[in-house]
Amino acid sequence: MTSEEPKTTPGTDSGQTIPPETKPTQPNGFNLNHDVVDPSSRPTFESQPSSPSSSAPRDPEVLPREQWGGKYEFLLSCIGYCVGLGNVWRFPYLCYRNGGGVFLIPYFIMLFFTGVPLFLMELSLGQYGAAGPITVWKCCPLLKGIGVGMLCVSMLVCLYYNVIIAWTFFYLGSSFQSPLPWSCDAPANAHLCGNATIGNFSGRTLSPSEAFWNERVLGVVNSEGLHDPGPVRWPLALCLLAAWVIIFFCMLKGIRSSGKVVYVTATFPYIVLIVLIIRGATLEGSLQGVAFYLTPDWSRLASAQVWNDAASQIFYSLGIGMGGLLSMASYNKFDNNVIRDCLVITIGNCSTSFFAGFAIFSILGHMAWRKGVPVGEVADTGPGLAFVAYPEALALLPGSVFWSILFFLMLFMLGVDTLFGNMEGITTAVLDEFPQLRSSMKKKSLFLGLLCSGFYLMGLLLITDGGIYWFTLIDSFATSFGLIIITLFMCLGISFFYGVNQFCQDIIDMICLCPPWCGKVLLYFKACWVFCTPFLLLFILTYIFIEMYNTPLKYGAYVYPRWGKALGVCMGATCCLQIPIWAIVAMSKETGTLKDRFKKSIRPLNSWRVNNLNSSGGGEERVEPERVEAPFTVYLTDRDTVNLTELDFTAMAWENGTEA
Repeated sequence: MTSEEPKTTPGTDSGQTIPPETKPTQPNGFNLNHDVVDPSSRPTFESQPSSPSSSAPRDPEVLPREQWGGKYEFLLSCIGYCVGLGNVWRFPYLCYRNGGGVFLIPYFIMLFFTGVPLFLMELSLGQYGAAGPITVWKCCPLLKGIGVGMLCVSMLVCLYYNVIIAWTFFYLGSSFQSPLPWSCDAPANAHLCGNATIGNFSGRTLSPSEAFWNERVLGVVNSEGLHDPGPVRWPLALCLLAAWVIIFFCMLKGIRSSGKVVYVTATFPYIVLIVLIIRGATLEGSLQGVAFYLTPDWSRLASAQVWNDAASQIFYSLGIGMGGLLSMASYNKFDNNVIRDCLVITIGNCSTSFFAGFAIFSILGHMAWRKGVPVGEVADTGPGLAFVAYPEALALLPGSVFWSILFFLMLFMLGVDTLFGNMEGITTAVLDEFPQLRSSMKKKSLFLGLLCSGFYLMGLLLITDGGIYWFTLIDSFATSFGLIIITLFMCLGISFFYGVNQFCQDIIDMICLCPPWCGKVLLYFKACWVFCTPFLLLFILTYIFIEMYNTPLKYGAYVYPRWGKALGVCMGATCCLQIPIWAIVAMSKETGTLKDRFKKSIRPLNSWRVNNLNSSGGGEERVEPERVEAPFTVYLTDRDTVNLTELDFTAMAWENGTEA
C-alpha cells in the first residue's frame, strides 16, 4: 500500500477514502491508516518489512499441513500408539511382582497426578501450535531443545522397537507349522522334553520354547556378550526388512494412510484379548493364575520400588515425552475437545493393561497346573513373557496353531501402532522444520525411504547373534532418566516460562463451547502442572539414579561391563543434553545483557498463534512474521492524534487490525 493510492478505512462506508495528503511517522516499517472521523473505526495494517527475509513471499509449492479425516481416526491412532506391547508383557508382570491388586493403588495415583496431566499438556501443546515437537517450541524458543530431545528418544525407540516386530514376524511364520516348533510334540524337541541340559546355560534345563527363542531366533548361545555381536541372522534380517517396508507404505501418505490403517490395527488386539480371556476362563488352573495376578500384598506399598515401577509403567505405556502424541495432536482441528480425548485415551489405555492381565495369567495358570509348579515359576516379563512363557502356554492348548497365529498377529498389530506414533513424531518434526519436503510426494517419499532405510541398516546390529545384548542396552536407557528430564523441563517450561494461566486459557480458547466441567477440571490440572507432577518426576528421577548406580545391568546371567553401562548412560545423556545446548543457541541469537537475552528467549514468537488465526479465518491461510523489529511507517491525517506509546505494535495486533 502506498500513500498515493486511495485507501478504504474499516468501520466506514466502502466509498470513504483517505486523502493522499498525509504526514508519515516511522516507528517500525508498517503503514497504519487511521481515520478518526468515525470513532468506532479500527486501524488497518499492511506489512511492509524492511528485511529481505521477512518480505520473501511464501513458497507456493509448500503444501499445507494435513488434518485427520475425523475425530475417530485421531482417537484410534492415539489408543493404538499408547496400547502397545508394554500393556501385554510388562504391566501384568509388574502387577504380580509388586503386590498384586495393591499395585493398582500407586498405579492410578501416578496416572492421575503424573500421566494424565502430562498427556493433556502434550496433546494441547501440539493441537494449539499445529506443529511438530521442534517447531511447536515457538511458544518458548529457549526450550527448543526439549523438542530435539524428544526426537532423539523417538529415534532410539524406533531403532529397537521394529526389531520386536521382526521377532513377531518370525514367530508368526513359524506358527503355520504343525506341531509348533517350540512344543514338545515337535520331533526336534524330544530330547528337551526328556529334561536334558543343553546350550551354554549349564546347570539348568531349557524348555523347548526357551531353546527355540535362544537358539533358533536370537542365536545368543553363539555370543559371549556385548563385545561379540557375531554375524547377522539373515532370516531375522528379512523379517526386519518386511517390517520396515510395511511401515513405509503405511506412512507414505501421512495421516491420510496411517489414519485408515488404525481402524484395523487398533481394534483387532481388543478382539483377540476378548477371545483369549474367554478361552483362558475355560481352562483348568486359570483361577490360580488370576488369583496370583491380583492377590494383594499390602506391605508392598511401603516400598519405593513399587511407586517407581508404577510411574515408569505410566510413562512406558502412555508414550509421554517422545513427541508422538504432540505430533498426532498437531493434525487435529483447532476446536477439538482435547480434555475429553485425553481422559478417554488415558483411562482406556490403563484399563486395557488391567484387562490384558486376565488374558495372560489365566493361560499361565493353566500352564503352571499342567507342569505342577507355582505360577511364579512360569511368569516372566518383557520378551521372556511374549516369546517364551506365553507361546509355551499356547502350545499346550487344543488347536495350538490357531491360538499362536492369533496371538502373534495381535502382537504385530500392537507393535505397528506404537511404531506409527513414534515415526509420526520424527517425520512431523523434520517436515515442519523443512516444509519444502511437503511440496511433492516424490520428495516426501524419498525422505521417508531414506529414514526407513537408515533405521533398517542400524537395526541389523540388533539381529546379530549378540544383538539381544544391544537390544537390552538401548531398551534400558532410551526411555530412562533422559525421558524423565525431558518431561520435567516440558512441565516446568510451560508452567513457569510460558505461563500456566496462559496455557489454560489456550485450552479454553480451543474448546469453543467449553462445558462447565472443563473449567473445573483445568483447576486440577493447573495444580498438577505447578506442584504435584514436578515433585513426582523428581522422585522418579532420584530413584532411577540411585538404582542405576547400585544395580548392575544384566541379561539373564550375563552382567554388562562398565563400558557398556557407560554407553547406555551416554545415550540417555545425549537426549537430555539437547535442552541446554539449544537454550544457549536461542540466547546467543538475542541481544543485550544476559538477563535481557533470557527474557527475550522465553517470549513466544508471534507466529505461535498462527493456528488460532487460521482456524477462525476459514479462508486462505495466513502466515505472520516470526518477530517484527523493523521500522514501520504510520500515516496520519491532519485531524489524527495517536499516542504511539499506548499501541501494541506486534504482529498479532496488526493481524487483528486487518480483521476489523
